[in-house]
This record gives sequence, C-alpha cells and structure tokens, in this order.
Amino acid sequence: MAHLAVAESSDQIAPQSALMVAHPEQTLFTDITDTGKALVAVGKHGTIIYKKAEQKWTQASVPVQSLLTAVTFKGNDIGWACGHDASILKTTDGGKTWTVKQYLPQLEKPCLDIEFVNQQHGFAVGAYGMFFETFDGGESWNKRFISEFVHPDDVEYLNDLKEQDPAGYEQETAFILPHFNRLLITDDNMYLAGEMGLVAQSEDLGKTWQKFDSFYRGSFFSINETKDNHFVVAGLRGNAFIGSGQQVQQLKTDKTATVNNIIVDDSTTYMLANSGVIFSIKNGEVTSKQLKNGHSILSGVLKNKSLVLATEQGIAEIEVGN
Repeated sequence: MAHLAVAESSDQIAPQSALMVAHPEQTLFTDITDTGKALVAVGKHGTIIYKKAEQKWTQASVPVQSLLTAVTFKGNDIGWACGHDASILKTTDGGKTWTVKQYLPQLEKPCLDIEFVNQQHGFAVGAYGMFFETFDGGESWNKRFISEFVHPDDVEYLNDLKEQDPAGYEQETAFILPHFNRLLITDDNMYLAGEMGLVAQSEDLGKTWQKFDSFYRGSFFSINETKDNHFVVAGLRGNAFIGSGQQVQQLKTDKTATVNNIIVDDSTTYMLANSGVIFSIKNGEVTSKQLKNGHSILSGVLKNKSLVLATEQGIAEIEVGN
C-alpha cells in the first residue's frame, strides 16, 4: 500500500454499482445486523442483502462495488454501512436501497467499522488510525486525528512538523497510527480495539480517549460489553481477555482460531472465529465447537435462539442452547 497524502481532487473516481446476482446470500459476508424489522448483511463487491421474517434473502440496490466491512442501524429504517475505498453508505428504507455519502479511493484505506450514538451522531474507523465523525446523520463526515494514540517518542516530532511543514504533517499522520478495527458504543462508554493490542475507552462520546495499559501486543478484531459491564476483547489466534477498568485477565481458549466478532446474550458470550470456530463463554468458562464446513465466521446475530452467521461462503444459521 503506497503511502500517499490525502489529496482532494476534482477528478475523483466514480463508484460503480454492485452487480445483481441470482444467489446473493452465497458470497462472502463480513457483517450482519438485526434492524428490528429485518436482518441486513454486507460483504463482497458491494453486496448487501436483507431478509424479513420467513422471507428469502433479497439483494439491495447498492451504488458501490467495494468490499463492505460493517453495517449498523438506528431504528428500523435508518442505517449505514462502510468498507474499502473509505466508502460510507446510508439507507432510509430499512436496507432496500443505499446512497453514497463518502467514497475516497485515493485514501487507499478501508473503513473497518461504523457505529452511531443516535441517528445524527456517528463514527467510522479504519486502517492507519482512520477516524471520521458525523453530526448530521452521515450526510457529511469530518476527519479526525486521535493524538492520544501517538507514541510518546513521536509527539514532539509531530508538533514541530505541524508548525514547519503542514503538508509533511498530513502525510506523516496518515499512516502513523495503528489500525482501528472495532468500535463499540454502550450506554456509558465508547471502546476502540485495534492493532498492536490497542484498547481504549472514551467517556465523552469520543472527544478524548484513554488507552488501557498494554496487556497484549497482537491485533484485536472485536470488543463487546457483557450484561455485568465487563468488556470482552479478542483477536489473533484465539487470544481473548475480559476486564473491568484496568483489571484485565486472559480467557483460556482451547483453539487458536482468530476471533472476528463477539456477541453477548443474557447468560452466554459467543466469540465467532476463523475455521468455523464458535467459542462460548459462560460463568467464566470457555468452550468451543466448530462448523463442519470450516468456513470462517466474520459476524453474527442472535435470532429466535439461533445464530445467523455471516461467513466467508455466505449466510449460515445454527441453533444455540439457552
């Protein structure tokens, strides 16, 4: 990936609409959500599908062919998705049709997660510290640089560069931060998990961030909060941790599959992983099972005592115990 400064150009590449296919539910999906009225999943080549109750999966009208990586809704009808080319999409009809709100292939960075506080205030995060914020429902997005995550040895250098060489500062800060892989918004806090063991918390809706003391050097790909206000964070090779405040302990997992997504139920926390592995955490104990097909699981939702899974080979569904 070339290290290029962000350039605003009048000759921006126009996105191409996703191709409609016969069986859209059989491609790679990276994320899935329950809007309250329907399930909506996003994935490869701009594919978005939706499904109500017992109906079949239907492909949505999507104006990009970028790999989409995340989807979120606030209410039954209003939702957003993001993905490669720093693309951000919005729907106002429950996921049937989507419009482009941001498309910046010149950044050469993927957006990896998108979350909203309410229907107006939201965030999109991604590679190399990508951090966008909106206050108008995703109609426009403001780029931010999270200076709290700069290594202490680089702070003075960046401050000097900002004064003496603004263009150089823009180029340097474009790639100096780790990847931001997952954002979580709870009632009281925001959490950010990412590359190089990054776990951070914000208590003021993302205005300022506090990093947790380092307890792991690998990448984290998911974070969620349990019903008793503990956070669970997991990533490479099945490395998973549970904590409250700065008190963090490692969970004992019996497989080394990389965890992509964490789902919290009333009594059980599920960690969805590569190679079809599903870890279950209950009363502090971790067990696992594996899909027979071994397809990597990127995301999932609980629906009617079943897990509906977004996998590398399409949508799957399995029953889970209480």
